[in-house]
Amino acid sequence: MARRRARLIPAATILVGALLAATGCAADAPPVERDVVFAIAGGNLENGHMDPHSSQLDVSAYVQRNVFDSLLALDPDTGEFVPWLATAWDISEDGLTYTFTLREDVTFHDGEPFNADAVVANFEHIAAPETASAQALAMIGGDLFTGANATSEFEVELTLSEPFAPLLTNLTTAFTGFYSPAVLQSATQDDISAGGPEVSVGTGPFVLAQYTPQQKLVFTPNTDYAWGPQLRDVDGEPLAAQPDIDSLTVRILPEEATRVGALQSGQADVSVDLTDNALTQLGDLPVHSVASPGLPYSAILNWSHGPLSDGKVRQAMQLALDLDAAVPAALGDSYERVWSILSPSTVNAYDPALEGTWERDLDRANTLLDDAGWDTYDDAGYRTKDGERLTIEWLSWLPYPDERRALVTFLVDDLKDVGIELVHEVVEGPEYQARYFTEEDGMILDFDVTDWAFASLDADVLRQHLHSQGYQNATTVADDNLDALLVDAATATDPRQREQVYATIQQWNVDNVAMIPLYAPQFTTAWNTTITGIAFDGYGWPLFHGVSIAE
Repeated sequence: MARRRARLIPAATILVGALLAATGCAADAPPVERDVVFAIAGGNLENGHMDPHSSQLDVSAYVQRNVFDSLLALDPDTGEFVPWLATAWDISEDGLTYTFTLREDVTFHDGEPFNADAVVANFEHIAAPETASAQALAMIGGDLFTGANATSEFEVELTLSEPFAPLLTNLTTAFTGFYSPAVLQSATQDDISAGGPEVSVGTGPFVLAQYTPQQKLVFTPNTDYAWGPQLRDVDGEPLAAQPDIDSLTVRILPEEATRVGALQSGQADVSVDLTDNALTQLGDLPVHSVASPGLPYSAILNWSHGPLSDGKVRQAMQLALDLDAAVPAALGDSYERVWSILSPSTVNAYDPALEGTWERDLDRANTLLDDAGWDTYDDAGYRTKDGERLTIEWLSWLPYPDERRALVTFLVDDLKDVGIELVHEVVEGPEYQARYFTEEDGMILDFDVTDWAFASLDADVLRQHLHSQGYQNATTVADDNLDALLVDAATATDPRQREQVYATIQQWNVDNVAMIPLYAPQFTTAWNTTITGIAFDGYGWPLFHGVSIAE
């Protein structure tokens, strides 16, 4: 559920002003008269994540939502689908064919017409091996997707080999948005992934005018835009047809203190990636905060690397953690530990029966470790076996918020209580990527544990993480029975049947510990009171389609 809060604004400090100057946020030219500045953490956009078709990063989708429209929208207030680039849609009785009727008045930023051929070209791009789609392909069904076909100039069919329950929901996201077919025909995938005004060309309310990696993106309004979805802004007013500003500048400011200072000083108008600590500093500003659906923030356990190949060690690790104490202590009182690998806000899938079923149990954890053969100790008090210390290596990537560092520090202490040494290493994005995956060697996974959350409007996110062929399966789990359950959940058309299957999958994780769910992240946006018309999608991500600046 979204929430709004208000507090008093303290004065911006000289230190914050210096930080802004150092990151390029200080004005180096006369400001645009009606420029809205949107401050974000960045999240490795510069490392080939400007293409929502190939990237799995949230930031790729919510930044590029300004450029790329979808076939339909999901009204976050009603849960109903709303027309967007498609005016109507129909699903065959067997669930294998989706037919979309398209608007006839839409053009891309480069003048190319939006039609059925353009839709087909985009689905072919998502499915193409060279795109190496990290999420969009799974969102259209993966192996279940058999093709897109233009049945007339403004009608297109998508076909599946089996029903795929999340398809319409997934088609509301920027991950399945639409590029100009001229770009897809002429640009290389490397260029599309890198992004920029020449390749990030869609039908959306903004045109990408400038991109300086690691610094900023500048968008200008698409003055021809007349086909936005019929949604409402945060104040309940109908979304304006076009943004009423001169430009939208997205500033990449990795440090939260800098984003807070930018809002306080007026050098930014909107900011995301804000913690409870930041909100206490922002005072009487509007705030929109949503508990992200999908996979909560979790420790991802690599079954093929080091001591976590032993299920008893994984179980012991899970039972040794005092998450009831660690999560609010590190993140703030608005955060609570979670019990499932689905966030409580994941509709028609979360199983509340798991709550309270795996509390901290040091006696049981110690027994499991003894049974696993880690029954001797070194001089530092850590368990050993055959002269080797029981060490678990946890790898994360920058930027890594202080609150998460604090959480891991608590977990280090918890695990030491049962004789496990937890070593946490935080590295730059390119180094993390090299230790995770390379084109030459595929999945490397040079760690015992890594961590992330994965926002998703549907519980099918678990198939991406736990299926033996899942693109995000860093656990390396390969279980035929689990694979079958994940496919059953994806292809079931009865919501009650899906819910029952997902309950079984969630219990499977408690028993086998592929991931240890830690907390449900909140996507929080704050903005200055001069900004009006801001809206939010089902993820809680901001939409600038109807934004304006109050006089």
